Amino acid sequence: MARRIPLAWLQLRRQPFRTLVGVAGVAFAVTLVFMQLGFSKALFESAVRFHRQLRTDVVLVNPLSEMLPRMAPFARRRLYQALGYPGVASVAPVYADMANWKNLTTRTTRGILVAGLDPADDSFTLPAVRESRDRLRYPDVVFFDEGARPEFGPVAATWREGRPVAAEVENRRVRIDGLYAIGTSFGIDGTLITSDLNFLRIFRTRDRGLIDIGLIRVKPGHDPVAVRDGLRKFLPDDVEVLTKADLVAREMRYWAATTPIGFVFNFGVVIGVVVGAIIVYQILFADISEHLPEYATLKAMGFTNGYVVSVVVQQACLLAALGYVPGLLVSLGLYHVTASATRLPMDLSLGTGVFVLVLTIAMCVASAGIAMRKVRSADPAEIF
Repeated sequence: MARRIPLAWLQLRRQPFRTLVGVAGVAFAVTLVFMQLGFSKALFESAVRFHRQLRTDVVLVNPLSEMLPRMAPFARRRLYQALGYPGVASVAPVYADMANWKNLTTRTTRGILVAGLDPADDSFTLPAVRESRDRLRYPDVVFFDEGARPEFGPVAATWREGRPVAAEVENRRVRIDGLYAIGTSFGIDGTLITSDLNFLRIFRTRDRGLIDIGLIRVKPGHDPVAVRDGLRKFLPDDVEVLTKADLVAREMRYWAATTPIGFVFNFGVVIGVVVGAIIVYQILFADISEHLPEYATLKAMGFTNGYVVSVVVQQACLLAALGYVPGLLVSLGLYHVTASATRLPMDLSLGTGVFVLVLTIAMCVASAGIAMRKVRSADPAEIF
């Protein structure tokens, strides 16, 4: 009968203020971990938004390229050399470079990524681009990313109202004649898509024979990985041959290993867990110290160390559960606010929620494991 008494819950309820402090500490740690994981996921997911929209199986890039805003060009002839390899169905060049955008209404400037493609090539999976790319044949026509930062101005709203929208890109006047949606990243506030000829008009010093990304589509029945491996032997080593998945992984690896941002977010998760563990430890240690005679009495009555320890573990799990719920709700609200303010993909997935719950329980149980040493050493003869 004694084992059915919810002793852990009764002890927490007996000191409501102390329990509230513990729950608040756990909720704070949960929120901090959720936000750091959300920022980290947004970093990697947003960094490859553009890459995922490329309609390709295999990709050519310069080995010196770092990330999308800083691509190193390579000879366009390498792409046409690849067209002669068995299993290659078609190729398409893509130009990509950062430019200065000037809003003609506010006269403010901002960096924007400009991508140039041959309108005859179906280079992007974006429906809005695929269906309307013929309009890019006209001089100085560009498509605008409606997921761009609001600092570029009400471009999408103005265009939908049927009013003309013009801007200056690298001191050249361009006209917006279409919209699509990709979104921002930590390195890119917005993108423009235009034809290869318009791209070269904007970047007047660029060499037409140097491209930034080469798209290769394989013939039906051919394995892209096998074609990639064959092209690596077929082409000179001044180009890097990747599958689309390799390109995505390459970009993520750059942000994770080369920049400090990935480390900062991961370190934030560690800090959140440490803070929560310290708070829970202090709560449990104070409770154990206060009830040490009671624990000694239980041991004198014949209850084992295992039972006494299980009470402390139950308290830790209750604190984890009580703190997780408000931490989750606060995080959902902060995710929404952050996504609205930054246009970053701040999505709280089921997998992330389960991971943080398990991490929270582990954090509290670990704190209990440190605090319960005092319970194990409690000797009824010494205490009484």
